[in-house]
Amino acid sequence: MTAQFPPPVAADIALEADEFIALRRQLHTQPELAYKEEKTSALVAERLQAWGYEVTRNVGVTGVVGTLRNGAGGKSLGIRADMDALPIEEATGLSYASATPGVMHACGHDGHTAILLAAAKHLAQTRAFSGTLRLIFQPAEENGGGAHAMIKDGLLERFPVDAIFGLHNWPGVPVGQFGFLAGPAMASVDLAIIRIVGKGGHGAKPQQAVDPVVAAASLVLALQTVVSRHVDPLEAVVVTVGSIHGGIAPNVIPDSVELQLTIRTFDVSVRESVRQRIIELAQAQAASYGARAEVSYRRGYPVLQNHAAETDFARQVALRHFGPERIHQGLRPITASEDFAYFLTERPGSYLFIGNGDSADLHNPHYDFNDAILADAARYWVALVQDYLSDNNEPAK
Repeated sequence: MTAQFPPPVAADIALEADEFIALRRQLHTQPELAYKEEKTSALVAERLQAWGYEVTRNVGVTGVVGTLRNGAGGKSLGIRADMDALPIEEATGLSYASATPGVMHACGHDGHTAILLAAAKHLAQTRAFSGTLRLIFQPAEENGGGAHAMIKDGLLERFPVDAIFGLHNWPGVPVGQFGFLAGPAMASVDLAIIRIVGKGGHGAKPQQAVDPVVAAASLVLALQTVVSRHVDPLEAVVVTVGSIHGGIAPNVIPDSVELQLTIRTFDVSVRESVRQRIIELAQAQAASYGARAEVSYRRGYPVLQNHAAETDFARQVALRHFGPERIHQGLRPITASEDFAYFLTERPGSYLFIGNGDSADLHNPHYDFNDAILADAARYWVALVQDYLSDNNEPAK
């Protein structure tokens, strides 16, 4: 049976855009790091409560969940926005730049929060849906695993949902265009810390030492063969040595050198195979120089796997309410990572993207969220809620 949807979402939500642009800029001036989003979560909770939502605070430390029920519909829907900032010194020079030294919203989470709040207000006023809506404002997406923390705190048992959706702005995609990817959309990320242990000595007498610097240099080059010679060329893998530390003087051979790596993959079996190969290489390279390798391998966020039916449903929402010209056709799997992946391992759903235009890239001290996309992104959430929680709705087949 074909789903019966309500009429397309009216553009009148844009009339309140200025209110939420101002709110977004307020959030930008007061960025808060992972699990410290106290002012942000308080603002979110107060707004939701004022609009008639049932509000639960401190889910997963500083997370907020707003629940709104309407009509007799039995379906439930979750939408998530992230709230935390990054430990970056802002360099934009904006009038609303961060007032907190060394902390800024360099990923647009201020915009994501404002978008969902704008949609929340409109949905509370119009109530043009039938079912249960859960708005999830998540802490600690940036390396803090806030999604996992909320799940461990009973989020999905206390606030059950049939499906869950999230959204991220994306620099380089034209302003306001929507992007969708079914299947693996964003990479897993792991951290390897490798300590090469040798024997320190005088730089003038290298024969009496075991030089861990040379072994570490050799290992950096050998690690590149993990991608070029160990993995199927059709699989995407990124191995990045981002940090090397060892020694304090040019004429002293240190006892040890530490390397820190990130490893990104899109496939569970490849992820494990790469882990094993990195450990083997580290140990073999160190041993070939008379040193030894101590490897700490830490699992990070899993692959973000968008569910096919929900991703198609999300795409159809954009087509129906915004037209085919607003669908970005060139989106490819992204090697960055996102902890929304944890939600998608527990419930069906999809993580989508909206173009931020030609802005500085994410995690850049010059980045700023593009306020021009706020109203349409909020309209999109309203449309998705109304279509998913409409009477007699079925996800698109």
